[in-house]
Amino acid sequence: MISAPPRILLLNPNSSRASTAMMVTIAQRAARCGDGRMAACVRGHTARHAPAMIVDGPALNAAGREIAATARLLPPGIAGIVVAAFGDPGLGDLRARLRIPATGLAEASMREAALGGRRFGVATVTPGLVDAIAARAAALGLGGQFTGTRLTAQPAAALMGRPEALRTALAEAIEACRRDGAEVAIIGGGPLAAAARQLARHSTLPLIAPVPASVRAILTALGHRESA
Repeated sequence: MISAPPRILLLNPNSSRASTAMMVTIAQRAARCGDGRMAACVRGHTARHAPAMIVDGPALNAAGREIAATARLLPPGIAGIVVAAFGDPGLGDLRARLRIPATGLAEASMREAALGGRRFGVATVTPGLVDAIAARAAALGLGGQFTGTRLTAQPAAALMGRPEALRTALAEAIEACRRDGAEVAIIGGGPLAAAARQLARHSTLPLIAPVPASVRAILTALGHRESA
């Protein structure tokens, strides 16, 4: 008898259902093994009391409180959790409450980027989260490898909903990371997941896309090591 693949819950701390659907699609693709078998089944949950995009520290803190509250309402049968915001809001509370693997976009992507001692930078659209990103790298013990965050010239509000402009702006931020000495760049943000996937084909630096990195981290914790 073939057992069903484990279920991963992707918790989107912002209230955009479209972002949740997009991230679940990307996560589900990352959960397939090299031969096409499904290593895990990913489902999504969207925050109800949150902005459509987390752009600063107060919003990140509010998202953390909602994620912590969500831990009490998890559906049965969940084997692992991804907190799908760059900044990992509520991740510590989840781990304190639950006995299943959990990770966040920043933690998983930074740990993967830092493998082998590589220096890494973050390219993103949210100036209000620069300090939180640096603090996360330091908390993970990776501050010495972190070259800093590079921002797009235009703010998130001017770029979201304009895929080509977003990719162009992020490509410029990635190039700035390279000039800073980064050997790999992370696209910092859940709602940027689709752009990250497309940019990887032509980037001046190797890229880490946080959503697939988070799925890989959960699958490794669950004992699956064949995912793409």
